[in-house]
Amino acid sequence: MTNAELTAAASAPAPLRIPSPATPYQGDIARYWDGEARPVNLRLGDVDGLYHHHYGIGKVDSDALGGPGDAGSEKKLIAELHRLESAQAEFLLSHLGDIEERDTLLDAGCGRGGSMVMAHQRFGCRVEGVTLSAKQADFANGRARELGMQDHVRARVCNMLATPFETGSAAASWNNESSMYVDLHDLFAEHSRVLEVGGRYVTITGCWNPRYGQPSKWVSQINAHFECNIHSRREYLRAMADNRLVPQAVVDLTPDTLPYWELRATSSLVTGIEDAFINSYRDGSFQYLLIAADRV
Repeated sequence: MTNAELTAAASAPAPLRIPSPATPYQGDIARYWDGEARPVNLRLGDVDGLYHHHYGIGKVDSDALGGPGDAGSEKKLIAELHRLESAQAEFLLSHLGDIEERDTLLDAGCGRGGSMVMAHQRFGCRVEGVTLSAKQADFANGRARELGMQDHVRARVCNMLATPFETGSAAASWNNESSMYVDLHDLFAEHSRVLEVGGRYVTITGCWNPRYGQPSKWVSQINAHFECNIHSRREYLRAMADNRLVPQAVVDLTPDTLPYWELRATSSLVTGIEDAFINSYRDGSFQYLLIAADRV
């Protein structure tokens, strides 16, 4: 090898260590997200380089969409959808409490890393992410390098139920629309282990409403579409209580997320699942919640 080749090899990022799935289901989820390349995730991220895998909250800015016949209306609509999904991430981060630069945060189910980048930009601290998808982790780490954040923002391939982090090492942690892929008692046991005493856990998630009686047909469609298992609101609160996580805030974001879905249903980025979300939110069988809890 030439000196230039040796220098390039030395500076190249270390290859990801990809563990074998602990269960067949985990293998299925890894394959699902390794193969996922929906325009609704990628084109929204192209707006400003923040690539999310969650939905949005807030009132639609009609003025930003332009008028009828506007040649750039689709581009403006995509930018507005992205603004709403970034607003959702900001809302989650605002519930993490007082975070200092010396702290470490954990994003469980980090996707392509948009929330990790936002967290580092906001707090200046170290952010660790985990995902079952090697493709997502590679993408997230590549973005961190492009932004010069590679010493502070890192994604790795591992099971969020058994992370490699030391007990009590995280000041805060979160799941942003990723908890429906795992058993909640196992998930919250791991967050409780990794968090320092007094640390904050936050989740934003869709959950079926126990007052409805059972998961509705719309919830079943969402489960089938994403190959997940949506839990009830009651299951979240019970599993937290069993694992030393005491809720400090429970915020119903259902009215705040409906505008996102109604706008997305008019875009070129529809995936066929929009009506299930809209109808389930409207009939009360599905809720969009933020739950913030402290480790005691």
